[in-house]
Amino acid sequence: MSAFLQRHGLKLNGRVLVMGILNVTPDSFSDGGRLATTDDVMSQAAAMVTAGADILDIGGESTRPNAAPVALAEERARVVPAIQAIRQRYPTLPLSIDTTKGEVARAACQVGATIINDISALRTDPAMADVAKEFETPVIIMHMQGTPGDMQKNPVYVDVVAEIGAFLEERLCWLEEQAIPRERIIVDPGIGFGKTMTHNLAILGQLERFTALGCPVLVGHSRKSFLGKLLNLEIDQRDQATAVVSALCVAKGAAILRVHDVAGTVQAVRLAQAIAVQTV
Repeated sequence: MSAFLQRHGLKLNGRVLVMGILNVTPDSFSDGGRLATTDDVMSQAAAMVTAGADILDIGGESTRPNAAPVALAEERARVVPAIQAIRQRYPTLPLSIDTTKGEVARAACQVGATIINDISALRTDPAMADVAKEFETPVIIMHMQGTPGDMQKNPVYVDVVAEIGAFLEERLCWLEEQAIPRERIIVDPGIGFGKTMTHNLAILGQLERFTALGCPVLVGHSRKSFLGKLLNLEIDQRDQATAVVSALCVAKGAAILRVHDVAGTVQAVRLAQAIAVQTV
């Protein structure tokens, strides 16, 4: 595994990392409005760290289907105080800023964010590459068909896994042209971002194909609508299903799991990895 990522606290050698989701937004699909104050953020962050989170991912703009864009100044005002407070309490914990805006990422990195998580794979703001180089951060790039505003309006693929793989390879080559080598990059196939339930299941079933890109694979399946449709579950009932998928992703080569319920996922991951290392 990349020595660069290890130096940034992402010690992936042989173990799957759990990334806890902290949405400081009023309208996220699962937990919008729950973290309205810095005290709320710190309480949730502390609970996730205690439960075993390896990374915390802080976002100030909802990316749920049909989400409205957030102005740069508003997004920055949401995330900066949260990151400042978390960094003060947890000096060495890897913190990810979930944004597509270079200036938001720069402000976040200035106060302690150490990873950039861009759902647009640096297509929304190509200047994001300059921020990543300036702060020498790992970068998470994700596949999305369309935008959050229109991505679920009849997404169509011929071969969803092959097309996502080709997209991610193209973005990896673009980043390498921007002097951001592959060893600094984490790839995310984008569960639920311009995909139907069938597409999501195909991605999960063939997840190991993305490891051929030579980068750690992140999966963000937590509480997503395909779980609700498949199992007839409301959003607040999907954590057990999320943990089951997490365990399956371990066997398929996932390196990082981005989830709301850290405790349940940590248990699922530890169990799946303990079974995987046994020999008959």
